[in-house]
Parts: sequence; C-alpha cells; structure tokens
Amino acid sequence: MAAALALPLAVHAAADERTPSRAEDAADHALAELIRRTEQAMSAFMRGDTTTYLGLIKHGDDFTLMQPFGGSPSEGFDPSPEHIARLAGYFKGGETILELVKSYASRDIIVLSMIERQHGEVGGLPDQDWSLRVTLVYRRSDADWHLVHRHADPLVHRISLEQAAALARG
Repeated sequence: MAAALALPLAVHAAADERTPSRAEDAADHALAELIRRTEQAMSAFMRGDTTTYLGLIKHGDDFTLMQPFGGSPSEGFDPSPEHIARLAGYFKGGETILELVKSYASRDIIVLSMIERQHGEVGGLPDQDWSLRVTLVYRRSDADWHLVHRHADPLVHRISLEQAAALARG
C-alpha cells in the first residue's frame, strides 16, 4: 500500500515546486488516511467482518451503489442487523489491497479511482480473484468522511468488443 500511496502524492509534489502550505499538507494527510481506512475496510468486508467495515466507513444518507453484478443502482445503505448479517455471510476469508489510479480532492469531496486487488469466497463460491475497478466518492460531513457513491465493475482484465457487446445485451 505504501507504494500505491507514495506515487500519486510524490507525483503531485513533483509537479508543484512551491512549498506546500499547512492546508495542503493537511489535505494530503487526510487523503492518505482515507485511503488507508478504505483499504482496511474493504479487506474486512471481503473477510465477512462487517463490524470492522462499518467502524471504518460511514455511509451518507444519500449513498448510491452501482454493484459489480450490474442492474439498477441502489440508493441508501441498509444498516439493519439482518442486512449486515447477510453481508457477513456472503463474504468469507478474503483480503484486499488497493491500487490507487487517481485521486481528486477538494475541501469537502474526495474521489478515489482505484483497483481493488482482492480475493475471497463470495456467495458460497470457492476462493478466487474478485478484483474490481472502483470509483468511490466521499463527502465531508462534520469532522468525518462519508461514502456517498460506489461504482464497481469486474472488468480489471481487458475484454473484447464482442464480449462487451454480449454484456451490454444482457
């Protein structure tokens, strides 16, 4: 993870030769901390440890999810014990390492574009690679960051035009 974090931040620093302000240092620290928390949370999620996941990631009331399995986006996050238990039972024995592709940060919004390199047992299937291309949008709410959007797809490996067309047809 250190390499994934260091490169984008180092590229940012090299591109701007002036001395960073305290605000920029604080923003870089907040970004690095949010990426660290996200990686820990997603690894916990892939293990089925929804308690740790929810301790690290807060969801906005207007959260939207575009699942890697397709279909209509869902709105809101269901924190009910029944839903949390179903999630915990669906994912087992996995882990996640984030590969940051690009980040965009402003005072109140952080967007992370990344590859979640992960494996685990999902939905009763044997342990396998479940790496995803993911875009996360966090919004500052008081002193913390809330996840307000997640878009994930399994197209980490390039597919042909014909395969994409077949997916588009459903």
